[in-house]
Amino acid sequence: MAITKAETVVRTDSARVGFIGFGNMASAMAEGFIRSGKVAASRIYACAGNYQRLVKRAEAMGIRPRKDAESLLASADVIIVAVKPHVVPEALAPIMKKLGDKPVVSVAAGWPCARYEDLMPGTCHLSIMPNTPVAVNEGVIICEASHTLTERQEKLVRSLLESLGTVQDVDSSLMSIAGTVTGCSPAFIAMVIESLADAAVKHGIPRAAAYPLVSQTVAGTAKLQLEQGTHPGVMKDAVCSPGGTTIRGVAALEEAGLRSAFIKAIDAIEG
Repeated sequence: MAITKAETVVRTDSARVGFIGFGNMASAMAEGFIRSGKVAASRIYACAGNYQRLVKRAEAMGIRPRKDAESLLASADVIIVAVKPHVVPEALAPIMKKLGDKPVVSVAAGWPCARYEDLMPGTCHLSIMPNTPVAVNEGVIICEASHTLTERQEKLVRSLLESLGTVQDVDSSLMSIAGTVTGCSPAFIAMVIESLADAAVKHGIPRAAAYPLVSQTVAGTAKLQLEQGTHPGVMKDAVCSPGGTTIRGVAALEEAGLRSAFIKAIDAIEG
């Protein structure tokens, strides 16, 4: 989509963000924006089906509630659609012909660029799949390579998303699997943390100490891999001394089918 003279230019440091729907993912994104300092709470707006519940959540975070999508549209520069997938057409119906040049960012699963083009052709939109660690600015945000944002809109939206973590573009055909791996893995990793902490407790470590010990180990190992780019297998081998304790644990995990269990989990989701 070409940039036109009529396009509104919005600065990242003054952008107002509006959420249509304010469930767990929207809340996590809002927390991340505020935490990063990129978007002040006073510049974040939200509307949701249950207005009274929204007001309580909004007041707790310092953001501004709006009663409907139309009033939200008037308040925000960037619209983030964060409703359940089956609700998208109904949620956007009141505003889709009034969007003008405002960018729409969708976190609704199963709503790629082509589907939005069918629903509201001629509008500016990008489909993404973030995960919950965006709340602490350590998330992964999968962006569909196909979109209809202008160059300026993409720059603005990308700057906002980068404040939440790592932004990765993928082809439309890979959105589902990329979203599955990054979106579901926090639950799987939480299970790993819980399991290792249980083992620590079993052998005498107080639970209050077990969780931070394990969580920091997970966080540190992940950061080491990201910064050094080392193959995970090499990192594993570096800890496994011949005849040592770690290799015995690795052998037990292999016997228990750790690798295949994770692969089967993704297979079960992707069907």
